[in-house]
This record gives sequence, C-alpha cells and structure tokens, in this order.
Amino acid sequence: MVIKFGTDGWRAIIAEEFTFDNVRLCAQGTANFLKEAGLAPRGLFIGYDTRFASEDFARAVAEVVTANDIKVALASRAAPTPAISYAIATGGFGAGVIITASHNAGRYNGYKFKASYGGTASPEAIGQLEAAITAITPADVKRGSLKAAGSKGLFQEVDPQPAYVEKLTRLVDIAAIRHAGFTVLTDPMYGAGAGYFPAVIGEAPTKVIEIHGERNPLFPGIAQPEPLAHNLGDLMDAVPQLKAHVGLATDGDADRSGLVDEEGKFITTLDAFSLLCFHQLEILGKRGPLVRSITMSSMIDTLAALYKVPVFVEPVGFKYLGPVMMREDALAAGEESGGYAFSGHIPERDGILSGLYLLEMMAKTGKKVSKLREMLLAKVGPHIYNRIDYPFDPAQRDAIFNRVQSASPTSLAGLAVVEIDPRDGFRFVLEHGFWALIRFSGTEPLLRTYAEGDLPERVEQLLQDLRAIVGI
Repeated sequence: MVIKFGTDGWRAIIAEEFTFDNVRLCAQGTANFLKEAGLAPRGLFIGYDTRFASEDFARAVAEVVTANDIKVALASRAAPTPAISYAIATGGFGAGVIITASHNAGRYNGYKFKASYGGTASPEAIGQLEAAITAITPADVKRGSLKAAGSKGLFQEVDPQPAYVEKLTRLVDIAAIRHAGFTVLTDPMYGAGAGYFPAVIGEAPTKVIEIHGERNPLFPGIAQPEPLAHNLGDLMDAVPQLKAHVGLATDGDADRSGLVDEEGKFITTLDAFSLLCFHQLEILGKRGPLVRSITMSSMIDTLAALYKVPVFVEPVGFKYLGPVMMREDALAAGEESGGYAFSGHIPERDGILSGLYLLEMMAKTGKKVSKLREMLLAKVGPHIYNRIDYPFDPAQRDAIFNRVQSASPTSLAGLAVVEIDPRDGFRFVLEHGFWALIRFSGTEPLLRTYAEGDLPERVEQLLQDLRAIVGI
C-alpha cells in the first residue's frame, strides 16, 4: 500500500491499514530518512496518546529505529503532542514520532512526524519521508530488542511532563491565574491532556475540575475527540451547573483547544483565536506578526491593521503555518481547527497553553469570557461563523472537485465575490472582508464548507450557496 501523510501525519483505521506491519514500514522509512538527512546521530523521540494500543505501536517504532543503531527516547506514558514536541525541541533530537490520530474517531490511529524544532515538518521533508517509506519492503524492516538496545545505550524512557509543565508556568502569569479564585472545568475528552491543567495550576484558590479524564479509546458519547460544540455537550451542561467561570477542552492529543463561556455557550474557534491575539496585542502589549490559515477569521486581519502588525495567510496545516511562524518570528499562529501556537514556545499547536492564556486574560482583566468577547467585537465589528461537513464517497472526489472548480460565482448571499483563492480548496473572498470556503479534509473523507459573515442569516445563506455549488 501507499502511505500518504495528510494535513498532519498518516492516519488510518486500526487493524485495516493501521497495522503493526505498516507502522514498522513507517519506522524503517523514518530511520532511513534520518540517516539520509544526517539527523541520525541526534536520535529520535517517540511519544503516544491514549488510543487503543498506542503504547504498543510506539514500542514497535522504537524496536525498528534502535535496530538501525539510532538512539531513541520513548515517552514513559501517554502525553500531549505539545509536551512531546517540546521534548523534541529542547532535547536536541533529530526528529520525533508521535502515535496519535489527534481528533479522529476512536477506530483510527496515526503516525505524526515532527521536525527537530518540535513542529510539523515542512511539505518538502514530508515528501522525502513518504518517498523513503514507499521504497521500503517488509524484508527491509529491521527489528530488535529494546532491552538489548538499552544495554547498548540506544534506548531510554523519559517522562516529558515535568519539563513541559515548568515551561508553561514561565510562559503565562501563573500566579495571577492561581490567585484569581476561578472554578475551571476542563474536558480532555478521554485523551492525552488529562491531568495537565491540574498539574500546571496546582493547589490554589483557583480550582480545576476535570471531566472525562480517564482513558477510554472508544471516546464514548462523542463522535470523535474534537473540541467542537457537538462533542462538548457534557462540558457545556456542567459549566453553569457547577457555576464554573469557564470550560476548557483539549482534543485527543491536546494540541487543539475548545472554549466554553460561563453560561455554557461554545465559543467558536475563530472567536477563541481572535481573543487570544487580542490578549497578546492589547492586554499584554506585545507586538509581532500574526499567521493564520485561510480558514481562520478575518478578525485577525482587522486586529493586525489596528495594532499595525503584519499578517500572513497560509493553507491549512501547521506544516505551512509553523515555518512561516519561525521565519517571521510571529507572535501567534492559528487555524480554524482550534490549533494555536505562540512565540517563545514551540512553533506548533498547544491546546493546554491556549487554555492558560485564556485564563490569564480573564485574570488580568477581571472579565468573564462573554464580556471579553464583547470587548473584542467592539474593536473589530460583528463576525458570525459556521462550518458544515459532508461525508462523501471517495470515488466521487474528482467529480465534486470539477464541479467546484468550474463554478465562478460573482456573488454569494448577496455579497460580491472579490477574489477566488485556489491554494487550499476554493476560498471566495467577499466584500466587507467576509469569506466562504470549500475544501476537502486532509485526514478524512469529508468535504468542509465554511462561512463568515456579519449576520447569522447571511452565514446560513452562504453555506446553502456553497452546498448548491458542491452538489451534495
């Protein structure tokens, strides 16, 4: 089979394509790539999430890589992707592998590859890795004993949590958060982020209550561990019931963030990232470029103009955003999926740090999330957003693409189409700074339609117009 890396890694259904044999092919390809790139002497860090058999797949990767005489540090327990990325970047490793399918449903697992800086590797590096994996046959795969590797100094187990937690306490004003007296409700969605907010905040006047903190690879009661409204019903119900000040969610590997206000209302990912950028620029007084995906809010452009900082717009995925963030020394980078990154840290999404910055914003302003959102909209004007995903038969992908490509609407929902950006799907830039977008998911057989406008009715009509173009 051909193993292809999507927006962030290779993901497949467990026991169908995601098998030990295929994971070992990936591991051997990774070992060959490291040797060819001159990175093998620096070694590989391997981490994993709480999905079914993730620790076993991770050990299988370690067995192959150490059999190639490459040093491996394996996480001693399931850990968030940002904690592993931080360990890669600060430990001087040549690269990292994380066994995780992030936000996908429980039947999936995946293989993420991280560059030496802890972020998602560039498209060029991913292409080289894919080529290295494709060239492997089962007979090429080396296998060894981790016990033997350890005796030769090629294998060790490492807990990435302590150093990562310590770093987070230096990035935010942890004293302000601890002494604010908040009740914070967190939902790690049965994933690798469990226990991390309590570990960072500790025993303090601010109290952390965690739900769904146990490991459960079935992710019961939710479609998938993606921190969006349709998966966060328990969190949204519990926040007002427990009189919590805020609800914070992280996805399966904790690189994405979800936000619920004090009334139990889900705050869209576009509003959340705009709040985080507003916090950096207005509350903290920082200055620096902003990086956003094409699916992120135009509020970011408005904030950039107000605070006189540049903004860079990139295709979806931190394999695009991360390198730009490093090149431009950006203040923040974010995409619509709920993944946000910040300066002074790894150039990669961090759902736990995102939540801490939101708590810091609340602590420094003395305002609840709903009031902070009102402050934001007073600056940038009304912005309403929605997204609808449509499953499709992969055999129909080309037909759908051709229908969308041939469409050249001059207006959508009464707004003139100013430009059509085809870099990642088809983004219709509309007058007054609003937009609509049609694109295929990079990890699942889903067609996504997005819209941002000034009124709920306008957004609904935009989505209907997009569906008419798609023909689903």
